[in-house]
Amino acid sequence: MKALTKHRLFWPAAILVVMLLANVIVTPTFFRIELKNGHLYGSLIDIMLYGAPLILIALGMTMVIATGGIDLSVGATVAISGALACSIIAEQPDQEAVGGVLTAVAFALGLSLVLGLWNGLLVARIGIQPIVATLILMVAGRGVAQLITDGQIITINSEPYELIGGGYLFGFPFAVLVVAVVVAGTAVLIRRTALGLLLEAVGGNAEASRLVGIRARRLLVLAYVFCAFCAGIAGLMISSNIRAADGNNAGLWIELDAILAVVIGGTSLMGGRFSLAGTVLGALIIQTLSTTIYTTGVPPQVTLVFKALVVTAVCLIQSPAFRAKVFRRRRPTGPASPAPAEAEVAA
Repeated sequence: MKALTKHRLFWPAAILVVMLLANVIVTPTFFRIELKNGHLYGSLIDIMLYGAPLILIALGMTMVIATGGIDLSVGATVAISGALACSIIAEQPDQEAVGGVLTAVAFALGLSLVLGLWNGLLVARIGIQPIVATLILMVAGRGVAQLITDGQIITINSEPYELIGGGYLFGFPFAVLVVAVVVAGTAVLIRRTALGLLLEAVGGNAEASRLVGIRARRLLVLAYVFCAFCAGIAGLMISSNIRAADGNNAGLWIELDAILAVVIGGTSLMGGRFSLAGTVLGALIIQTLSTTIYTTGVPPQVTLVFKALVVTAVCLIQSPAFRAKVFRRRRPTGPASPAPAEAEVAA
């Protein structure tokens, strides 16, 4: 049991199970999954569906944090991606045309890759601190999204585009299937090749990794490009799910939830070792917490305070130092053993 509790995924998994069980007390039918019109419905399905964008963004954030960096611009990338896709579809005479939707998706993801490349070059080539480099796009990106939408909320009515964030395939939400493919592909690429070890080496000591022949700059750029790509997909999911693009509010502060999910999953903000499975668990914890807040009827004016308190408790429970101080066993208060010098005199 002691060895199990020391596993890096034990506490995130245990916290998620406890939160799910707590919802059963409030909503006895919380675990019920029903099949209606060939689609799966239920609270668990909703958690995976609405948590899909956060899982994607947290996945990309994990790669960046593994290199010792941070990306504060993912929320802006979400807004830009959704705004560009919706604006292209809205200008088409036939919004139901699959070709037009694919073109919009391609342009949105292509622009997301360019934004990630911009961040990567600022960090790896020019040498700007990651928090500053990505803060530039975080601020300017909202303006870019507003320019794309002309400051308006663009609404669309396209079933092919709605499939991305709100559609179903083989009974499962399409967004969940996309996340499963991206996570599985990333896991295979990271853990079945040397790429994961190289990222950890760069995060541990970028200069030392460069001296031993690792092309650290390319890996840094690749990490930021992948993070922006994941944010771009998340932007498509969010905008297609609500059938609209809001350049001002789409993905607002989602970067903070993504960073928190990565930390809850056991990845250090200092860089180095990381956990993809832990990140997924962390994102599910954040989304489950949001669902719990709504189902338990927490007043809107104290929602953020309640969420902050729960997140603080979660982080403290995961901290080995905190557990050692609170749950440490007291040593028996028996007679003290004689000091070595006293023992020699007695002999």
